[in-house]
Amino acid sequence: MADIDSRAGREYARKAPDERPLRGYAAVLGIFAGAAGAVAGAARLTGRELPERPAAGDIALLAVATHKLSRLITKDAITSPIRAPFTEFEEPAGEAELNESPRGHGARHAVGELLTCPFCTGVWVAGGLAAGLVFAPRLTRFGMGVAAAVAGSDFLHLAYDAAKRKVA
Repeated sequence: MADIDSRAGREYARKAPDERPLRGYAAVLGIFAGAAGAVAGAARLTGRELPERPAAGDIALLAVATHKLSRLITKDAITSPIRAPFTEFEEPAGEAELNESPRGHGARHAVGELLTCPFCTGVWVAGGLAAGLVFAPRLTRFGMGVAAAVAGSDFLHLAYDAAKRKVA
């Protein structure tokens, strides 16, 4: 089986424009799946049940909070020390954001890709917030509200700056 896996990995890598750390991706996926399974198991053991369908307000709050938190993790200058072991600085990317690229090989590179991609990190953030809604819904909604308020504030800052430039 390992021979088939390594052969498939080599074939895949040959067609990719750059190194694709398939084993690193598999490790990251395994961690996500393990965490999701642990949350599901803990929910079952503690008698927590998922709602039949999430409330529309929770979905909207989850979307805005996930957007803000995933950008905070992957792009914000203040969180760059968390990313630094896995990324390399490239350039500033607008208001308090950075462009970085993954460093290293294998799992380190895969984590670097995760930590530089707000779309990829958004899945993890949404999963964590969804788990929070199962185990600590009041606290999680409060935290999501704070993140949503910061996202709204960000958009207002950008709109204000754009308006100032048009007037000047």
